[in-house]
Amino acid sequence: MASVSIEAVTKSFGGVPAVDDLHLEVLDGEFFVLLGPSGAGKTTTLRLIAGLEQPDSGAVLLDGQDVTQVPPSHRDCAFVFQQYSLYPHLTVFDNIAFPLRSPLRRGAAVDVQARVEEVARLLHIESKLERKATALSGGEMQRVAIGRALVRQPKVFLMDEPLSSLDAKLREELRVELRRIQRRTGATVLYVTHDQVEATTMADRIAILEEGRIRQIGTPEEIYRNPKSLAVAQRLGAPAINVLPAAWFGGSAPPRAQHVAVRPEDVEVHPATGDGAFTVAECSLVKHLIVGERGGVDVRVRYVSDHPLPTGHRVALSFPPARCLYFDADGERLAAA
Repeated sequence: MASVSIEAVTKSFGGVPAVDDLHLEVLDGEFFVLLGPSGAGKTTTLRLIAGLEQPDSGAVLLDGQDVTQVPPSHRDCAFVFQQYSLYPHLTVFDNIAFPLRSPLRRGAAVDVQARVEEVARLLHIESKLERKATALSGGEMQRVAIGRALVRQPKVFLMDEPLSSLDAKLREELRVELRRIQRRTGATVLYVTHDQVEATTMADRIAILEEGRIRQIGTPEEIYRNPKSLAVAQRLGAPAINVLPAAWFGGSAPPRAQHVAVRPEDVEVHPATGDGAFTVAECSLVKHLIVGERGGVDVRVRYVSDHPLPTGHRVALSFPPARCLYFDADGERLAAA
């Protein structure tokens, strides 16, 4: 396996930057996730690493070696695409074995057989090897696509939202499978997604990417609890973090604070007192969620109880200072008062 370094890389299309002065270090054997919305530059970053795009400036390094001008076929990166990209006329066995039969990697038939069967067992598709690719379910087809990448034993795996077209149950199942396989093989994986659940359940570290720039890099817990900006704070969390007016907090907020953000699980519920109470707009025991409203501002609260609060009920909500995050008018993080 290999480390990956991106040094001051910029890539534009039609004068519009897709990635802008990008700096990134991925460690050998790390499961690293690029998280961001559509158009953030995630796929372009993978394509630059694979050599499918050339940067306008900057360098791409694999294991410390500059590969910026090296053709894709010599970079030893395996790319798993969002769509299955299988050969429909071939069997599952032949689809998985295809990379091992290329001129660059051609091996003995007995070795190919052993390697394909090993990968099929890892992915729990050993009973499907003689089927045509078109006779598989969506989840099985994606396993075959992943198997075709695994069989090569490349230096780096590049995965571009490989689970996004699957249903929720299959996505959850394959998330577990991918993480298990990565830990077993020690593979270096760069995984692109816009799904925060995938990012937080799979990643060793996450990079938040927006408008071609990295906003923050850290473990899922670091980014969730210590975001550097309001945009990053809003990227993780379901329900989303509450963003409240600093005026509600008086002198307890820093002087330049315009926004105070609080996670729903950190908001406390009390019996209503005084004019500052909130009106319950929604209460769900299934989601363990209260939505309280005051002055046109909704506040989401994690609420564990056997009894729902009726709509229109009045409650007091408090926001423990140790759990409050403060941001200025530009959304930049401020130290607590």
